Amino acid sequence: MSLEKIISISGKPGLYELVSQTRGGFLVTSLINGKKQSISMQNNVSVLTEIAIYTYGEEIPLKKVLASIFEKENGAATISHKSSKKELESFLREILPEYDEDRVYPSDIKKIIQWYNLLQKQGLVTADMGEDKTEEAVSEEE
Repeated sequence: MSLEKIISISGKPGLYELVSQTRGGFLVTSLINGKKQSISMQNNVSVLTEIAIYTYGEEIPLKKVLASIFEKENGAATISHKSSKKELESFLREILPEYDEDRVYPSDIKKIIQWYNLLQKQGLVTADMGEDKTEEAVSEEE
């Protein structure tokens, strides 16, 4: 399973695996408890591969941030998302020193850490997931 099938649903805790599309929405499986449920098209759904973190330069894809956390923690779980605001900001600054402090809120940092720990527990985070596959294919052809 790759991050292309992992989604976040507004107003619902945790992450979900996209199982299939239905006539009126999606069928998903919770990564927290494994329960399947139907989500309507009215829910705001975000695919993790489409999420990026603001920096002072360019936006950094979430998968690169998750890969950086994986490398820093040597594949283990990281700090709790319930840590203090100061600890959360300090942690993200270690991972992504150029993140835009005005546009990345503490609630965003909590989500990143919570999602990392959930994905790590499921074995879905790897050190090479941050590498862009299309760039690799182009460099191999040259």
